[in-house]
Amino acid sequence: MSSGQQKAKGRVTGSAGRFGPRYGRFIRKRVTETEKISRAAHRCPRCDTMAVKRVGTGIWACRKCGFKFAGGAYTPQTPALRIALRAIDRTATDISE
Repeated sequence: MSSGQQKAKGRVTGSAGRFGPRYGRFIRKRVTETEKISRAAHRCPRCDTMAVKRVGTGIWACRKCGFKFAGGAYTPQTPALRIALRAIDRTATDISE
């Protein structure tokens, strides 16, 4: 037998704990994951330090260099931006060759 307490199945803690039993387990889990990502520190595209914080919906600012930029609502780089940057890098390497 394992020692210690077993965690309750489906128990949502963290930022979605404020909802209590309302709205359902999966919605509260999704809110927790989204808020964990949006409140974390992200890498600055200008000075390359982990100091970017969310100012508002889609507005991100670096606390070190003061660089303010637009991004996704919950992440500074959206998946569409990553695809666009990859395409730009690909064309830049094709031109230089």
